[in-house]
Amino acid sequence: MAVRPIVVWPDSRLRQETVDIEAFDDEVRSLYADLVDTMYANNGIGIAAIQIGDNRRMFLIDAGVAGGDENDPPLAFINPTVEWLSDDRETSDEGCLSFPGVYVQVPRALKARIRAKDLEGNEFVAEGEGLYARAFQHENDHLTGQLLVDFVGPLKKQMIKRKMKRHAAETDAA
Repeated sequence: MAVRPIVVWPDSRLRQETVDIEAFDDEVRSLYADLVDTMYANNGIGIAAIQIGDNRRMFLIDAGVAGGDENDPPLAFINPTVEWLSDDRETSDEGCLSFPGVYVQVPRALKARIRAKDLEGNEFVAEGEGLYARAFQHENDHLTGQLLVDFVGPLKKQMIKRKMKRHAAETDAA
């Protein structure tokens, strides 16, 4: 439908409280379409609605990352709840559409299970490992106000803030 602007940190909208989706209607399908267009226009593998300034509890994961066919549409996770995280962890670089050009070492569970609803309001459970588990942990963090900068110390946080200010200045000048 439309590529929407990505909300970039330190914009306070990334920390706003999210709300459950109650009606599974054309408005939700329109949000899904905008998220798909925006995610792929920015070469993402996942995106949360909060990243385009919409505080509804929805995120998407690319179907290929989720173990499906790369040509399938992204999976929608609506009103998700993380049910289980494995004790086995891995620390790896993570990027984020709301932090262009920034990568942070983030510890994540190697396996995870999440319960959510699809675009029709049907409940499902997804279990993933590796990049899939990492992606839905990352996107679910957005719905709780947790961001990449929450995984770094104060010095690195200041470095990221300067980089985001430079990015904003370059974007405004373009």
